[in-house]
Amino acid sequence: MTLLRAFFCALGFLTRFPAPGRGEPLSPRVAGLSVAFFPLVGALLGAALAGAGWLILERFGLPPHPAWALGLVALHAYLTGALHLDGLSDVADGLGGGHGNRERMLEIMRDTRIGAFGVVAIVLLLAGKVVAMGEVLRLDRPLLLLLAFPVAARFAVVPLVVFFPCARPEGLARTFHDGSGAPAALVAAALAAGALWAAGEPAWLPAAAALAGALAVGAWIAVRLRGLTGDAYGAAIEVAELGFLLAAAFPRIRGG
Repeated sequence: MTLLRAFFCALGFLTRFPAPGRGEPLSPRVAGLSVAFFPLVGALLGAALAGAGWLILERFGLPPHPAWALGLVALHAYLTGALHLDGLSDVADGLGGGHGNRERMLEIMRDTRIGAFGVVAIVLLLAGKVVAMGEVLRLDRPLLLLLAFPVAARFAVVPLVVFFPCARPEGLARTFHDGSGAPAALVAAALAAGALWAAGEPAWLPAAAALAGALAVGAWIAVRLRGLTGDAYGAAIEVAELGFLLAAAFPRIRGG
């Protein structure tokens, strides 16, 4: 029962999918265990995107087009409730507007309003995703890559949750961090490895790029804030997804 609650916790934390217990107070134990299921939730998101891609490319036989890439990126943002994009904007506003003052940066990140840095960060990231997604749709096995990239990105945030310190003594990040540990990270790694193995070799290098991107962003934020927040986790997921898509699309981008 605890494992089921942990799965639903991950589902409610990372997506808009119906999840029993959404909005209820989280215990560190359940939240920590839920980290193990992050890649599985990513697989559900990937299945939805791959299903939409199949309808476009296979069922209706439509050729790849920037409009389909835009639609898939929009669908993904809807399914996640744009939660990670919100985290990205908060981090950009905090680090950009805090002028190096840790307390001021954290204060700005708590503000629900979005500033100029946040807007620019979201626009640039979404533009990058649409461009890369458009190239991915032209590859030989695009549906497997659509399935794999949310898995890789949600595994990429697991080391940040488990092994990096928290910037605040309270909050959502603290709840997940305090209840998690190496066993949850190992289970998440096994689930992610299984999904990426099924996706095949074209997903392996992009998955490595996703992990490297998340770790680099997480380390940079942790240095600036002396720890991570829930917004930082969201920002890392967004960067990891962009890194995966760009790495997957690189052969086509390089070839023009």
